[in-house]
Amino acid sequence: MDHTNSIRQEIESGGVVLGAETATFSPSVVEVYGDVGLDFVWLDFEHAGPSPYDSTVLENLTRAAELAGIELLVRLPTGEPPLIRKVLDAGVRSILIPRVETAAEVRTAVEATRYRYEGGVGDRGVGNSRNSTWGNSEPNQVELEDDSVAIGVMIENETAIENLESILAVPELDFVFVGPADLSVSLGGSWLDPPPELDERVDYVVETAADAGMPVGGVATSVSSAQAAVDRGYQVLLVGGELSSARSVLGEKLASLR
Repeated sequence: MDHTNSIRQEIESGGVVLGAETATFSPSVVEVYGDVGLDFVWLDFEHAGPSPYDSTVLENLTRAAELAGIELLVRLPTGEPPLIRKVLDAGVRSILIPRVETAAEVRTAVEATRYRYEGGVGDRGVGNSRNSTWGNSEPNQVELEDDSVAIGVMIENETAIENLESILAVPELDFVFVGPADLSVSLGGSWLDPPPELDERVDYVVETAADAGMPVGGVATSVSSAQAAVDRGYQVLLVGGELSSARSVLGEKLASLR
């Protein structure tokens, strides 16, 4: 199995990665996204799709990603260590934990991704799974895995913003991702009618993360908004998906033909 992680490599070097969601969780879509030239496929197991505990689903998706030369970015429904370990063992290298609130829970999640952590033993287990090529591990398997995993957390509620500085200080956290829709709800608004203070909170996250040297991710659905996000310092951008693309492209064609 390939142990490199181009998401982690690119953001550590100061670069930008662009990805798209697949709501169908189809290996075929993963291959197409890789062929298009995207950097990652966003898989949202928090709100949709099959169970993230189903290793066979993830194994097929990681195989398609390796074939297409693209990374998977898997948003889990929770940061519970057993789930994190299960997903990583299936061959996933980049995960995103939603709805975090404190540094303590972030540290628990990060530690579950590492065999070695903070000079001691981490909280990741060893198994005969896809990440170890079904038991045919490399002699330096521990180092290979620890060097290739990337974990990010969603900043999407007021409590997380209040605790942002301590969250950013968690060792070996790789990036934070701004969740504007849930953050808007947390502030008393909605994703369709955001409150005026939303922009202020987002600016605070971006600026505080920059001061801490932490890469930031976000959503940008148009070319202009994506370019503006890159100019602001965003390094991980979700730029669309197959369903929204089908609506847009096919909707325009139908409007022209009927």
